[in-house]
Amino acid sequence: MNRNKLIAIAMVLVVAVSLLASDSLLQSAAMVSAGIELPQGAAVLLQEAPDLPAYSSFVPRPPQPPRRPVPLGDFDITATPADIALLMEEAWYEFADQVPDGRIVPIHYTTQNAQVWGDLAVHNITATQRERDISQDLTHPLSLQLDPNLPSILVYHTHTTEGFELIDRPWYAQNWNSRTDNYNRNIVRVGVEIVDMLRRAGFNVIHDTTVFDVPFAGAYDRSRLAIQYWMARYPSIVLTIDVHRDAIHRANGDRIKPVADILGQRAAQVMFIAGTQEGNVGNFPNWETNLALATQLHVFTQQRYPGLMKPLLFTARRFNMDLAPYALFFEIGTDANTLQEAVFTGRLMGEALAAFLLEYIK
Repeated sequence: MNRNKLIAIAMVLVVAVSLLASDSLLQSAAMVSAGIELPQGAAVLLQEAPDLPAYSSFVPRPPQPPRRPVPLGDFDITATPADIALLMEEAWYEFADQVPDGRIVPIHYTTQNAQVWGDLAVHNITATQRERDISQDLTHPLSLQLDPNLPSILVYHTHTTEGFELIDRPWYAQNWNSRTDNYNRNIVRVGVEIVDMLRRAGFNVIHDTTVFDVPFAGAYDRSRLAIQYWMARYPSIVLTIDVHRDAIHRANGDRIKPVADILGQRAAQVMFIAGTQEGNVGNFPNWETNLALATQLHVFTQQRYPGLMKPLLFTARRFNMDLAPYALFFEIGTDANTLQEAVFTGRLMGEALAAFLLEYIK
């Protein structure tokens, strides 16, 4: 065997070992992030991040640049993006030898077991705010002032590698790990649609696509530094949005995907999370304004796209939402939803968010 062949074989072995190590790391992260099934399927297994050093120690990945806009008159919000259609087609060939290891169960979550005020449904799992009349937050005035000439919105993903199924089928395979740092397949791709819709409406948005969750531990520490970095660089940022996906795994092995029929297409349902200050959660002075924003946007979106929203989760968590004047945290679908469903929901959420925020442009 000649020298060139030996070098080639050695290189292949190095890459294979690296990929195995990476897969092992991501599988461990996926197990940690799977969460627990709460009433209406709310999965929460996220850790509170402590205060960290100043933003100057953070080196961000450059924010994702704007894609070439399509005129709104020619834009079909229900159309599957070409890159997603290609991924789906390729996946049928790439994973043709997979076999079922468990069921994927679609569920449309409604207001069951939630507190309901008209179009607002809430799961309140706080301690000190259990008796709160959350409907009062629907009339809480918002002092948002968004400057279209300067970056005013920051979109990021603390759990950046959260991914989805690529094939629409009623089962999953254990040898498929949806977690990936491939931005074309993970939650960042969903964020692209949200950001695109905001930019179409004239908002100045930074989309930070830095991978924060490799390793999984410390993800909120690192995304906190990113928020501090961008807010120090652009004091005009008044709204931060952390976009995730959920994971709902039942004891019998079933994986749940929350779905809704919107505009004749199947979309992944969305859950907002709003926090409060209690117990060991302190230094959260803006939690009430965040709750007001989340409740009002929840109702606006639910009225615009009936069935898209799962009940809002109100909990004693902070999730870095204390840093900006206003902050949103929401989860689009689960690891059992397809990327196509999640991307469609990204467009819907981006369109609804843009329409909601239009009255707050300076």
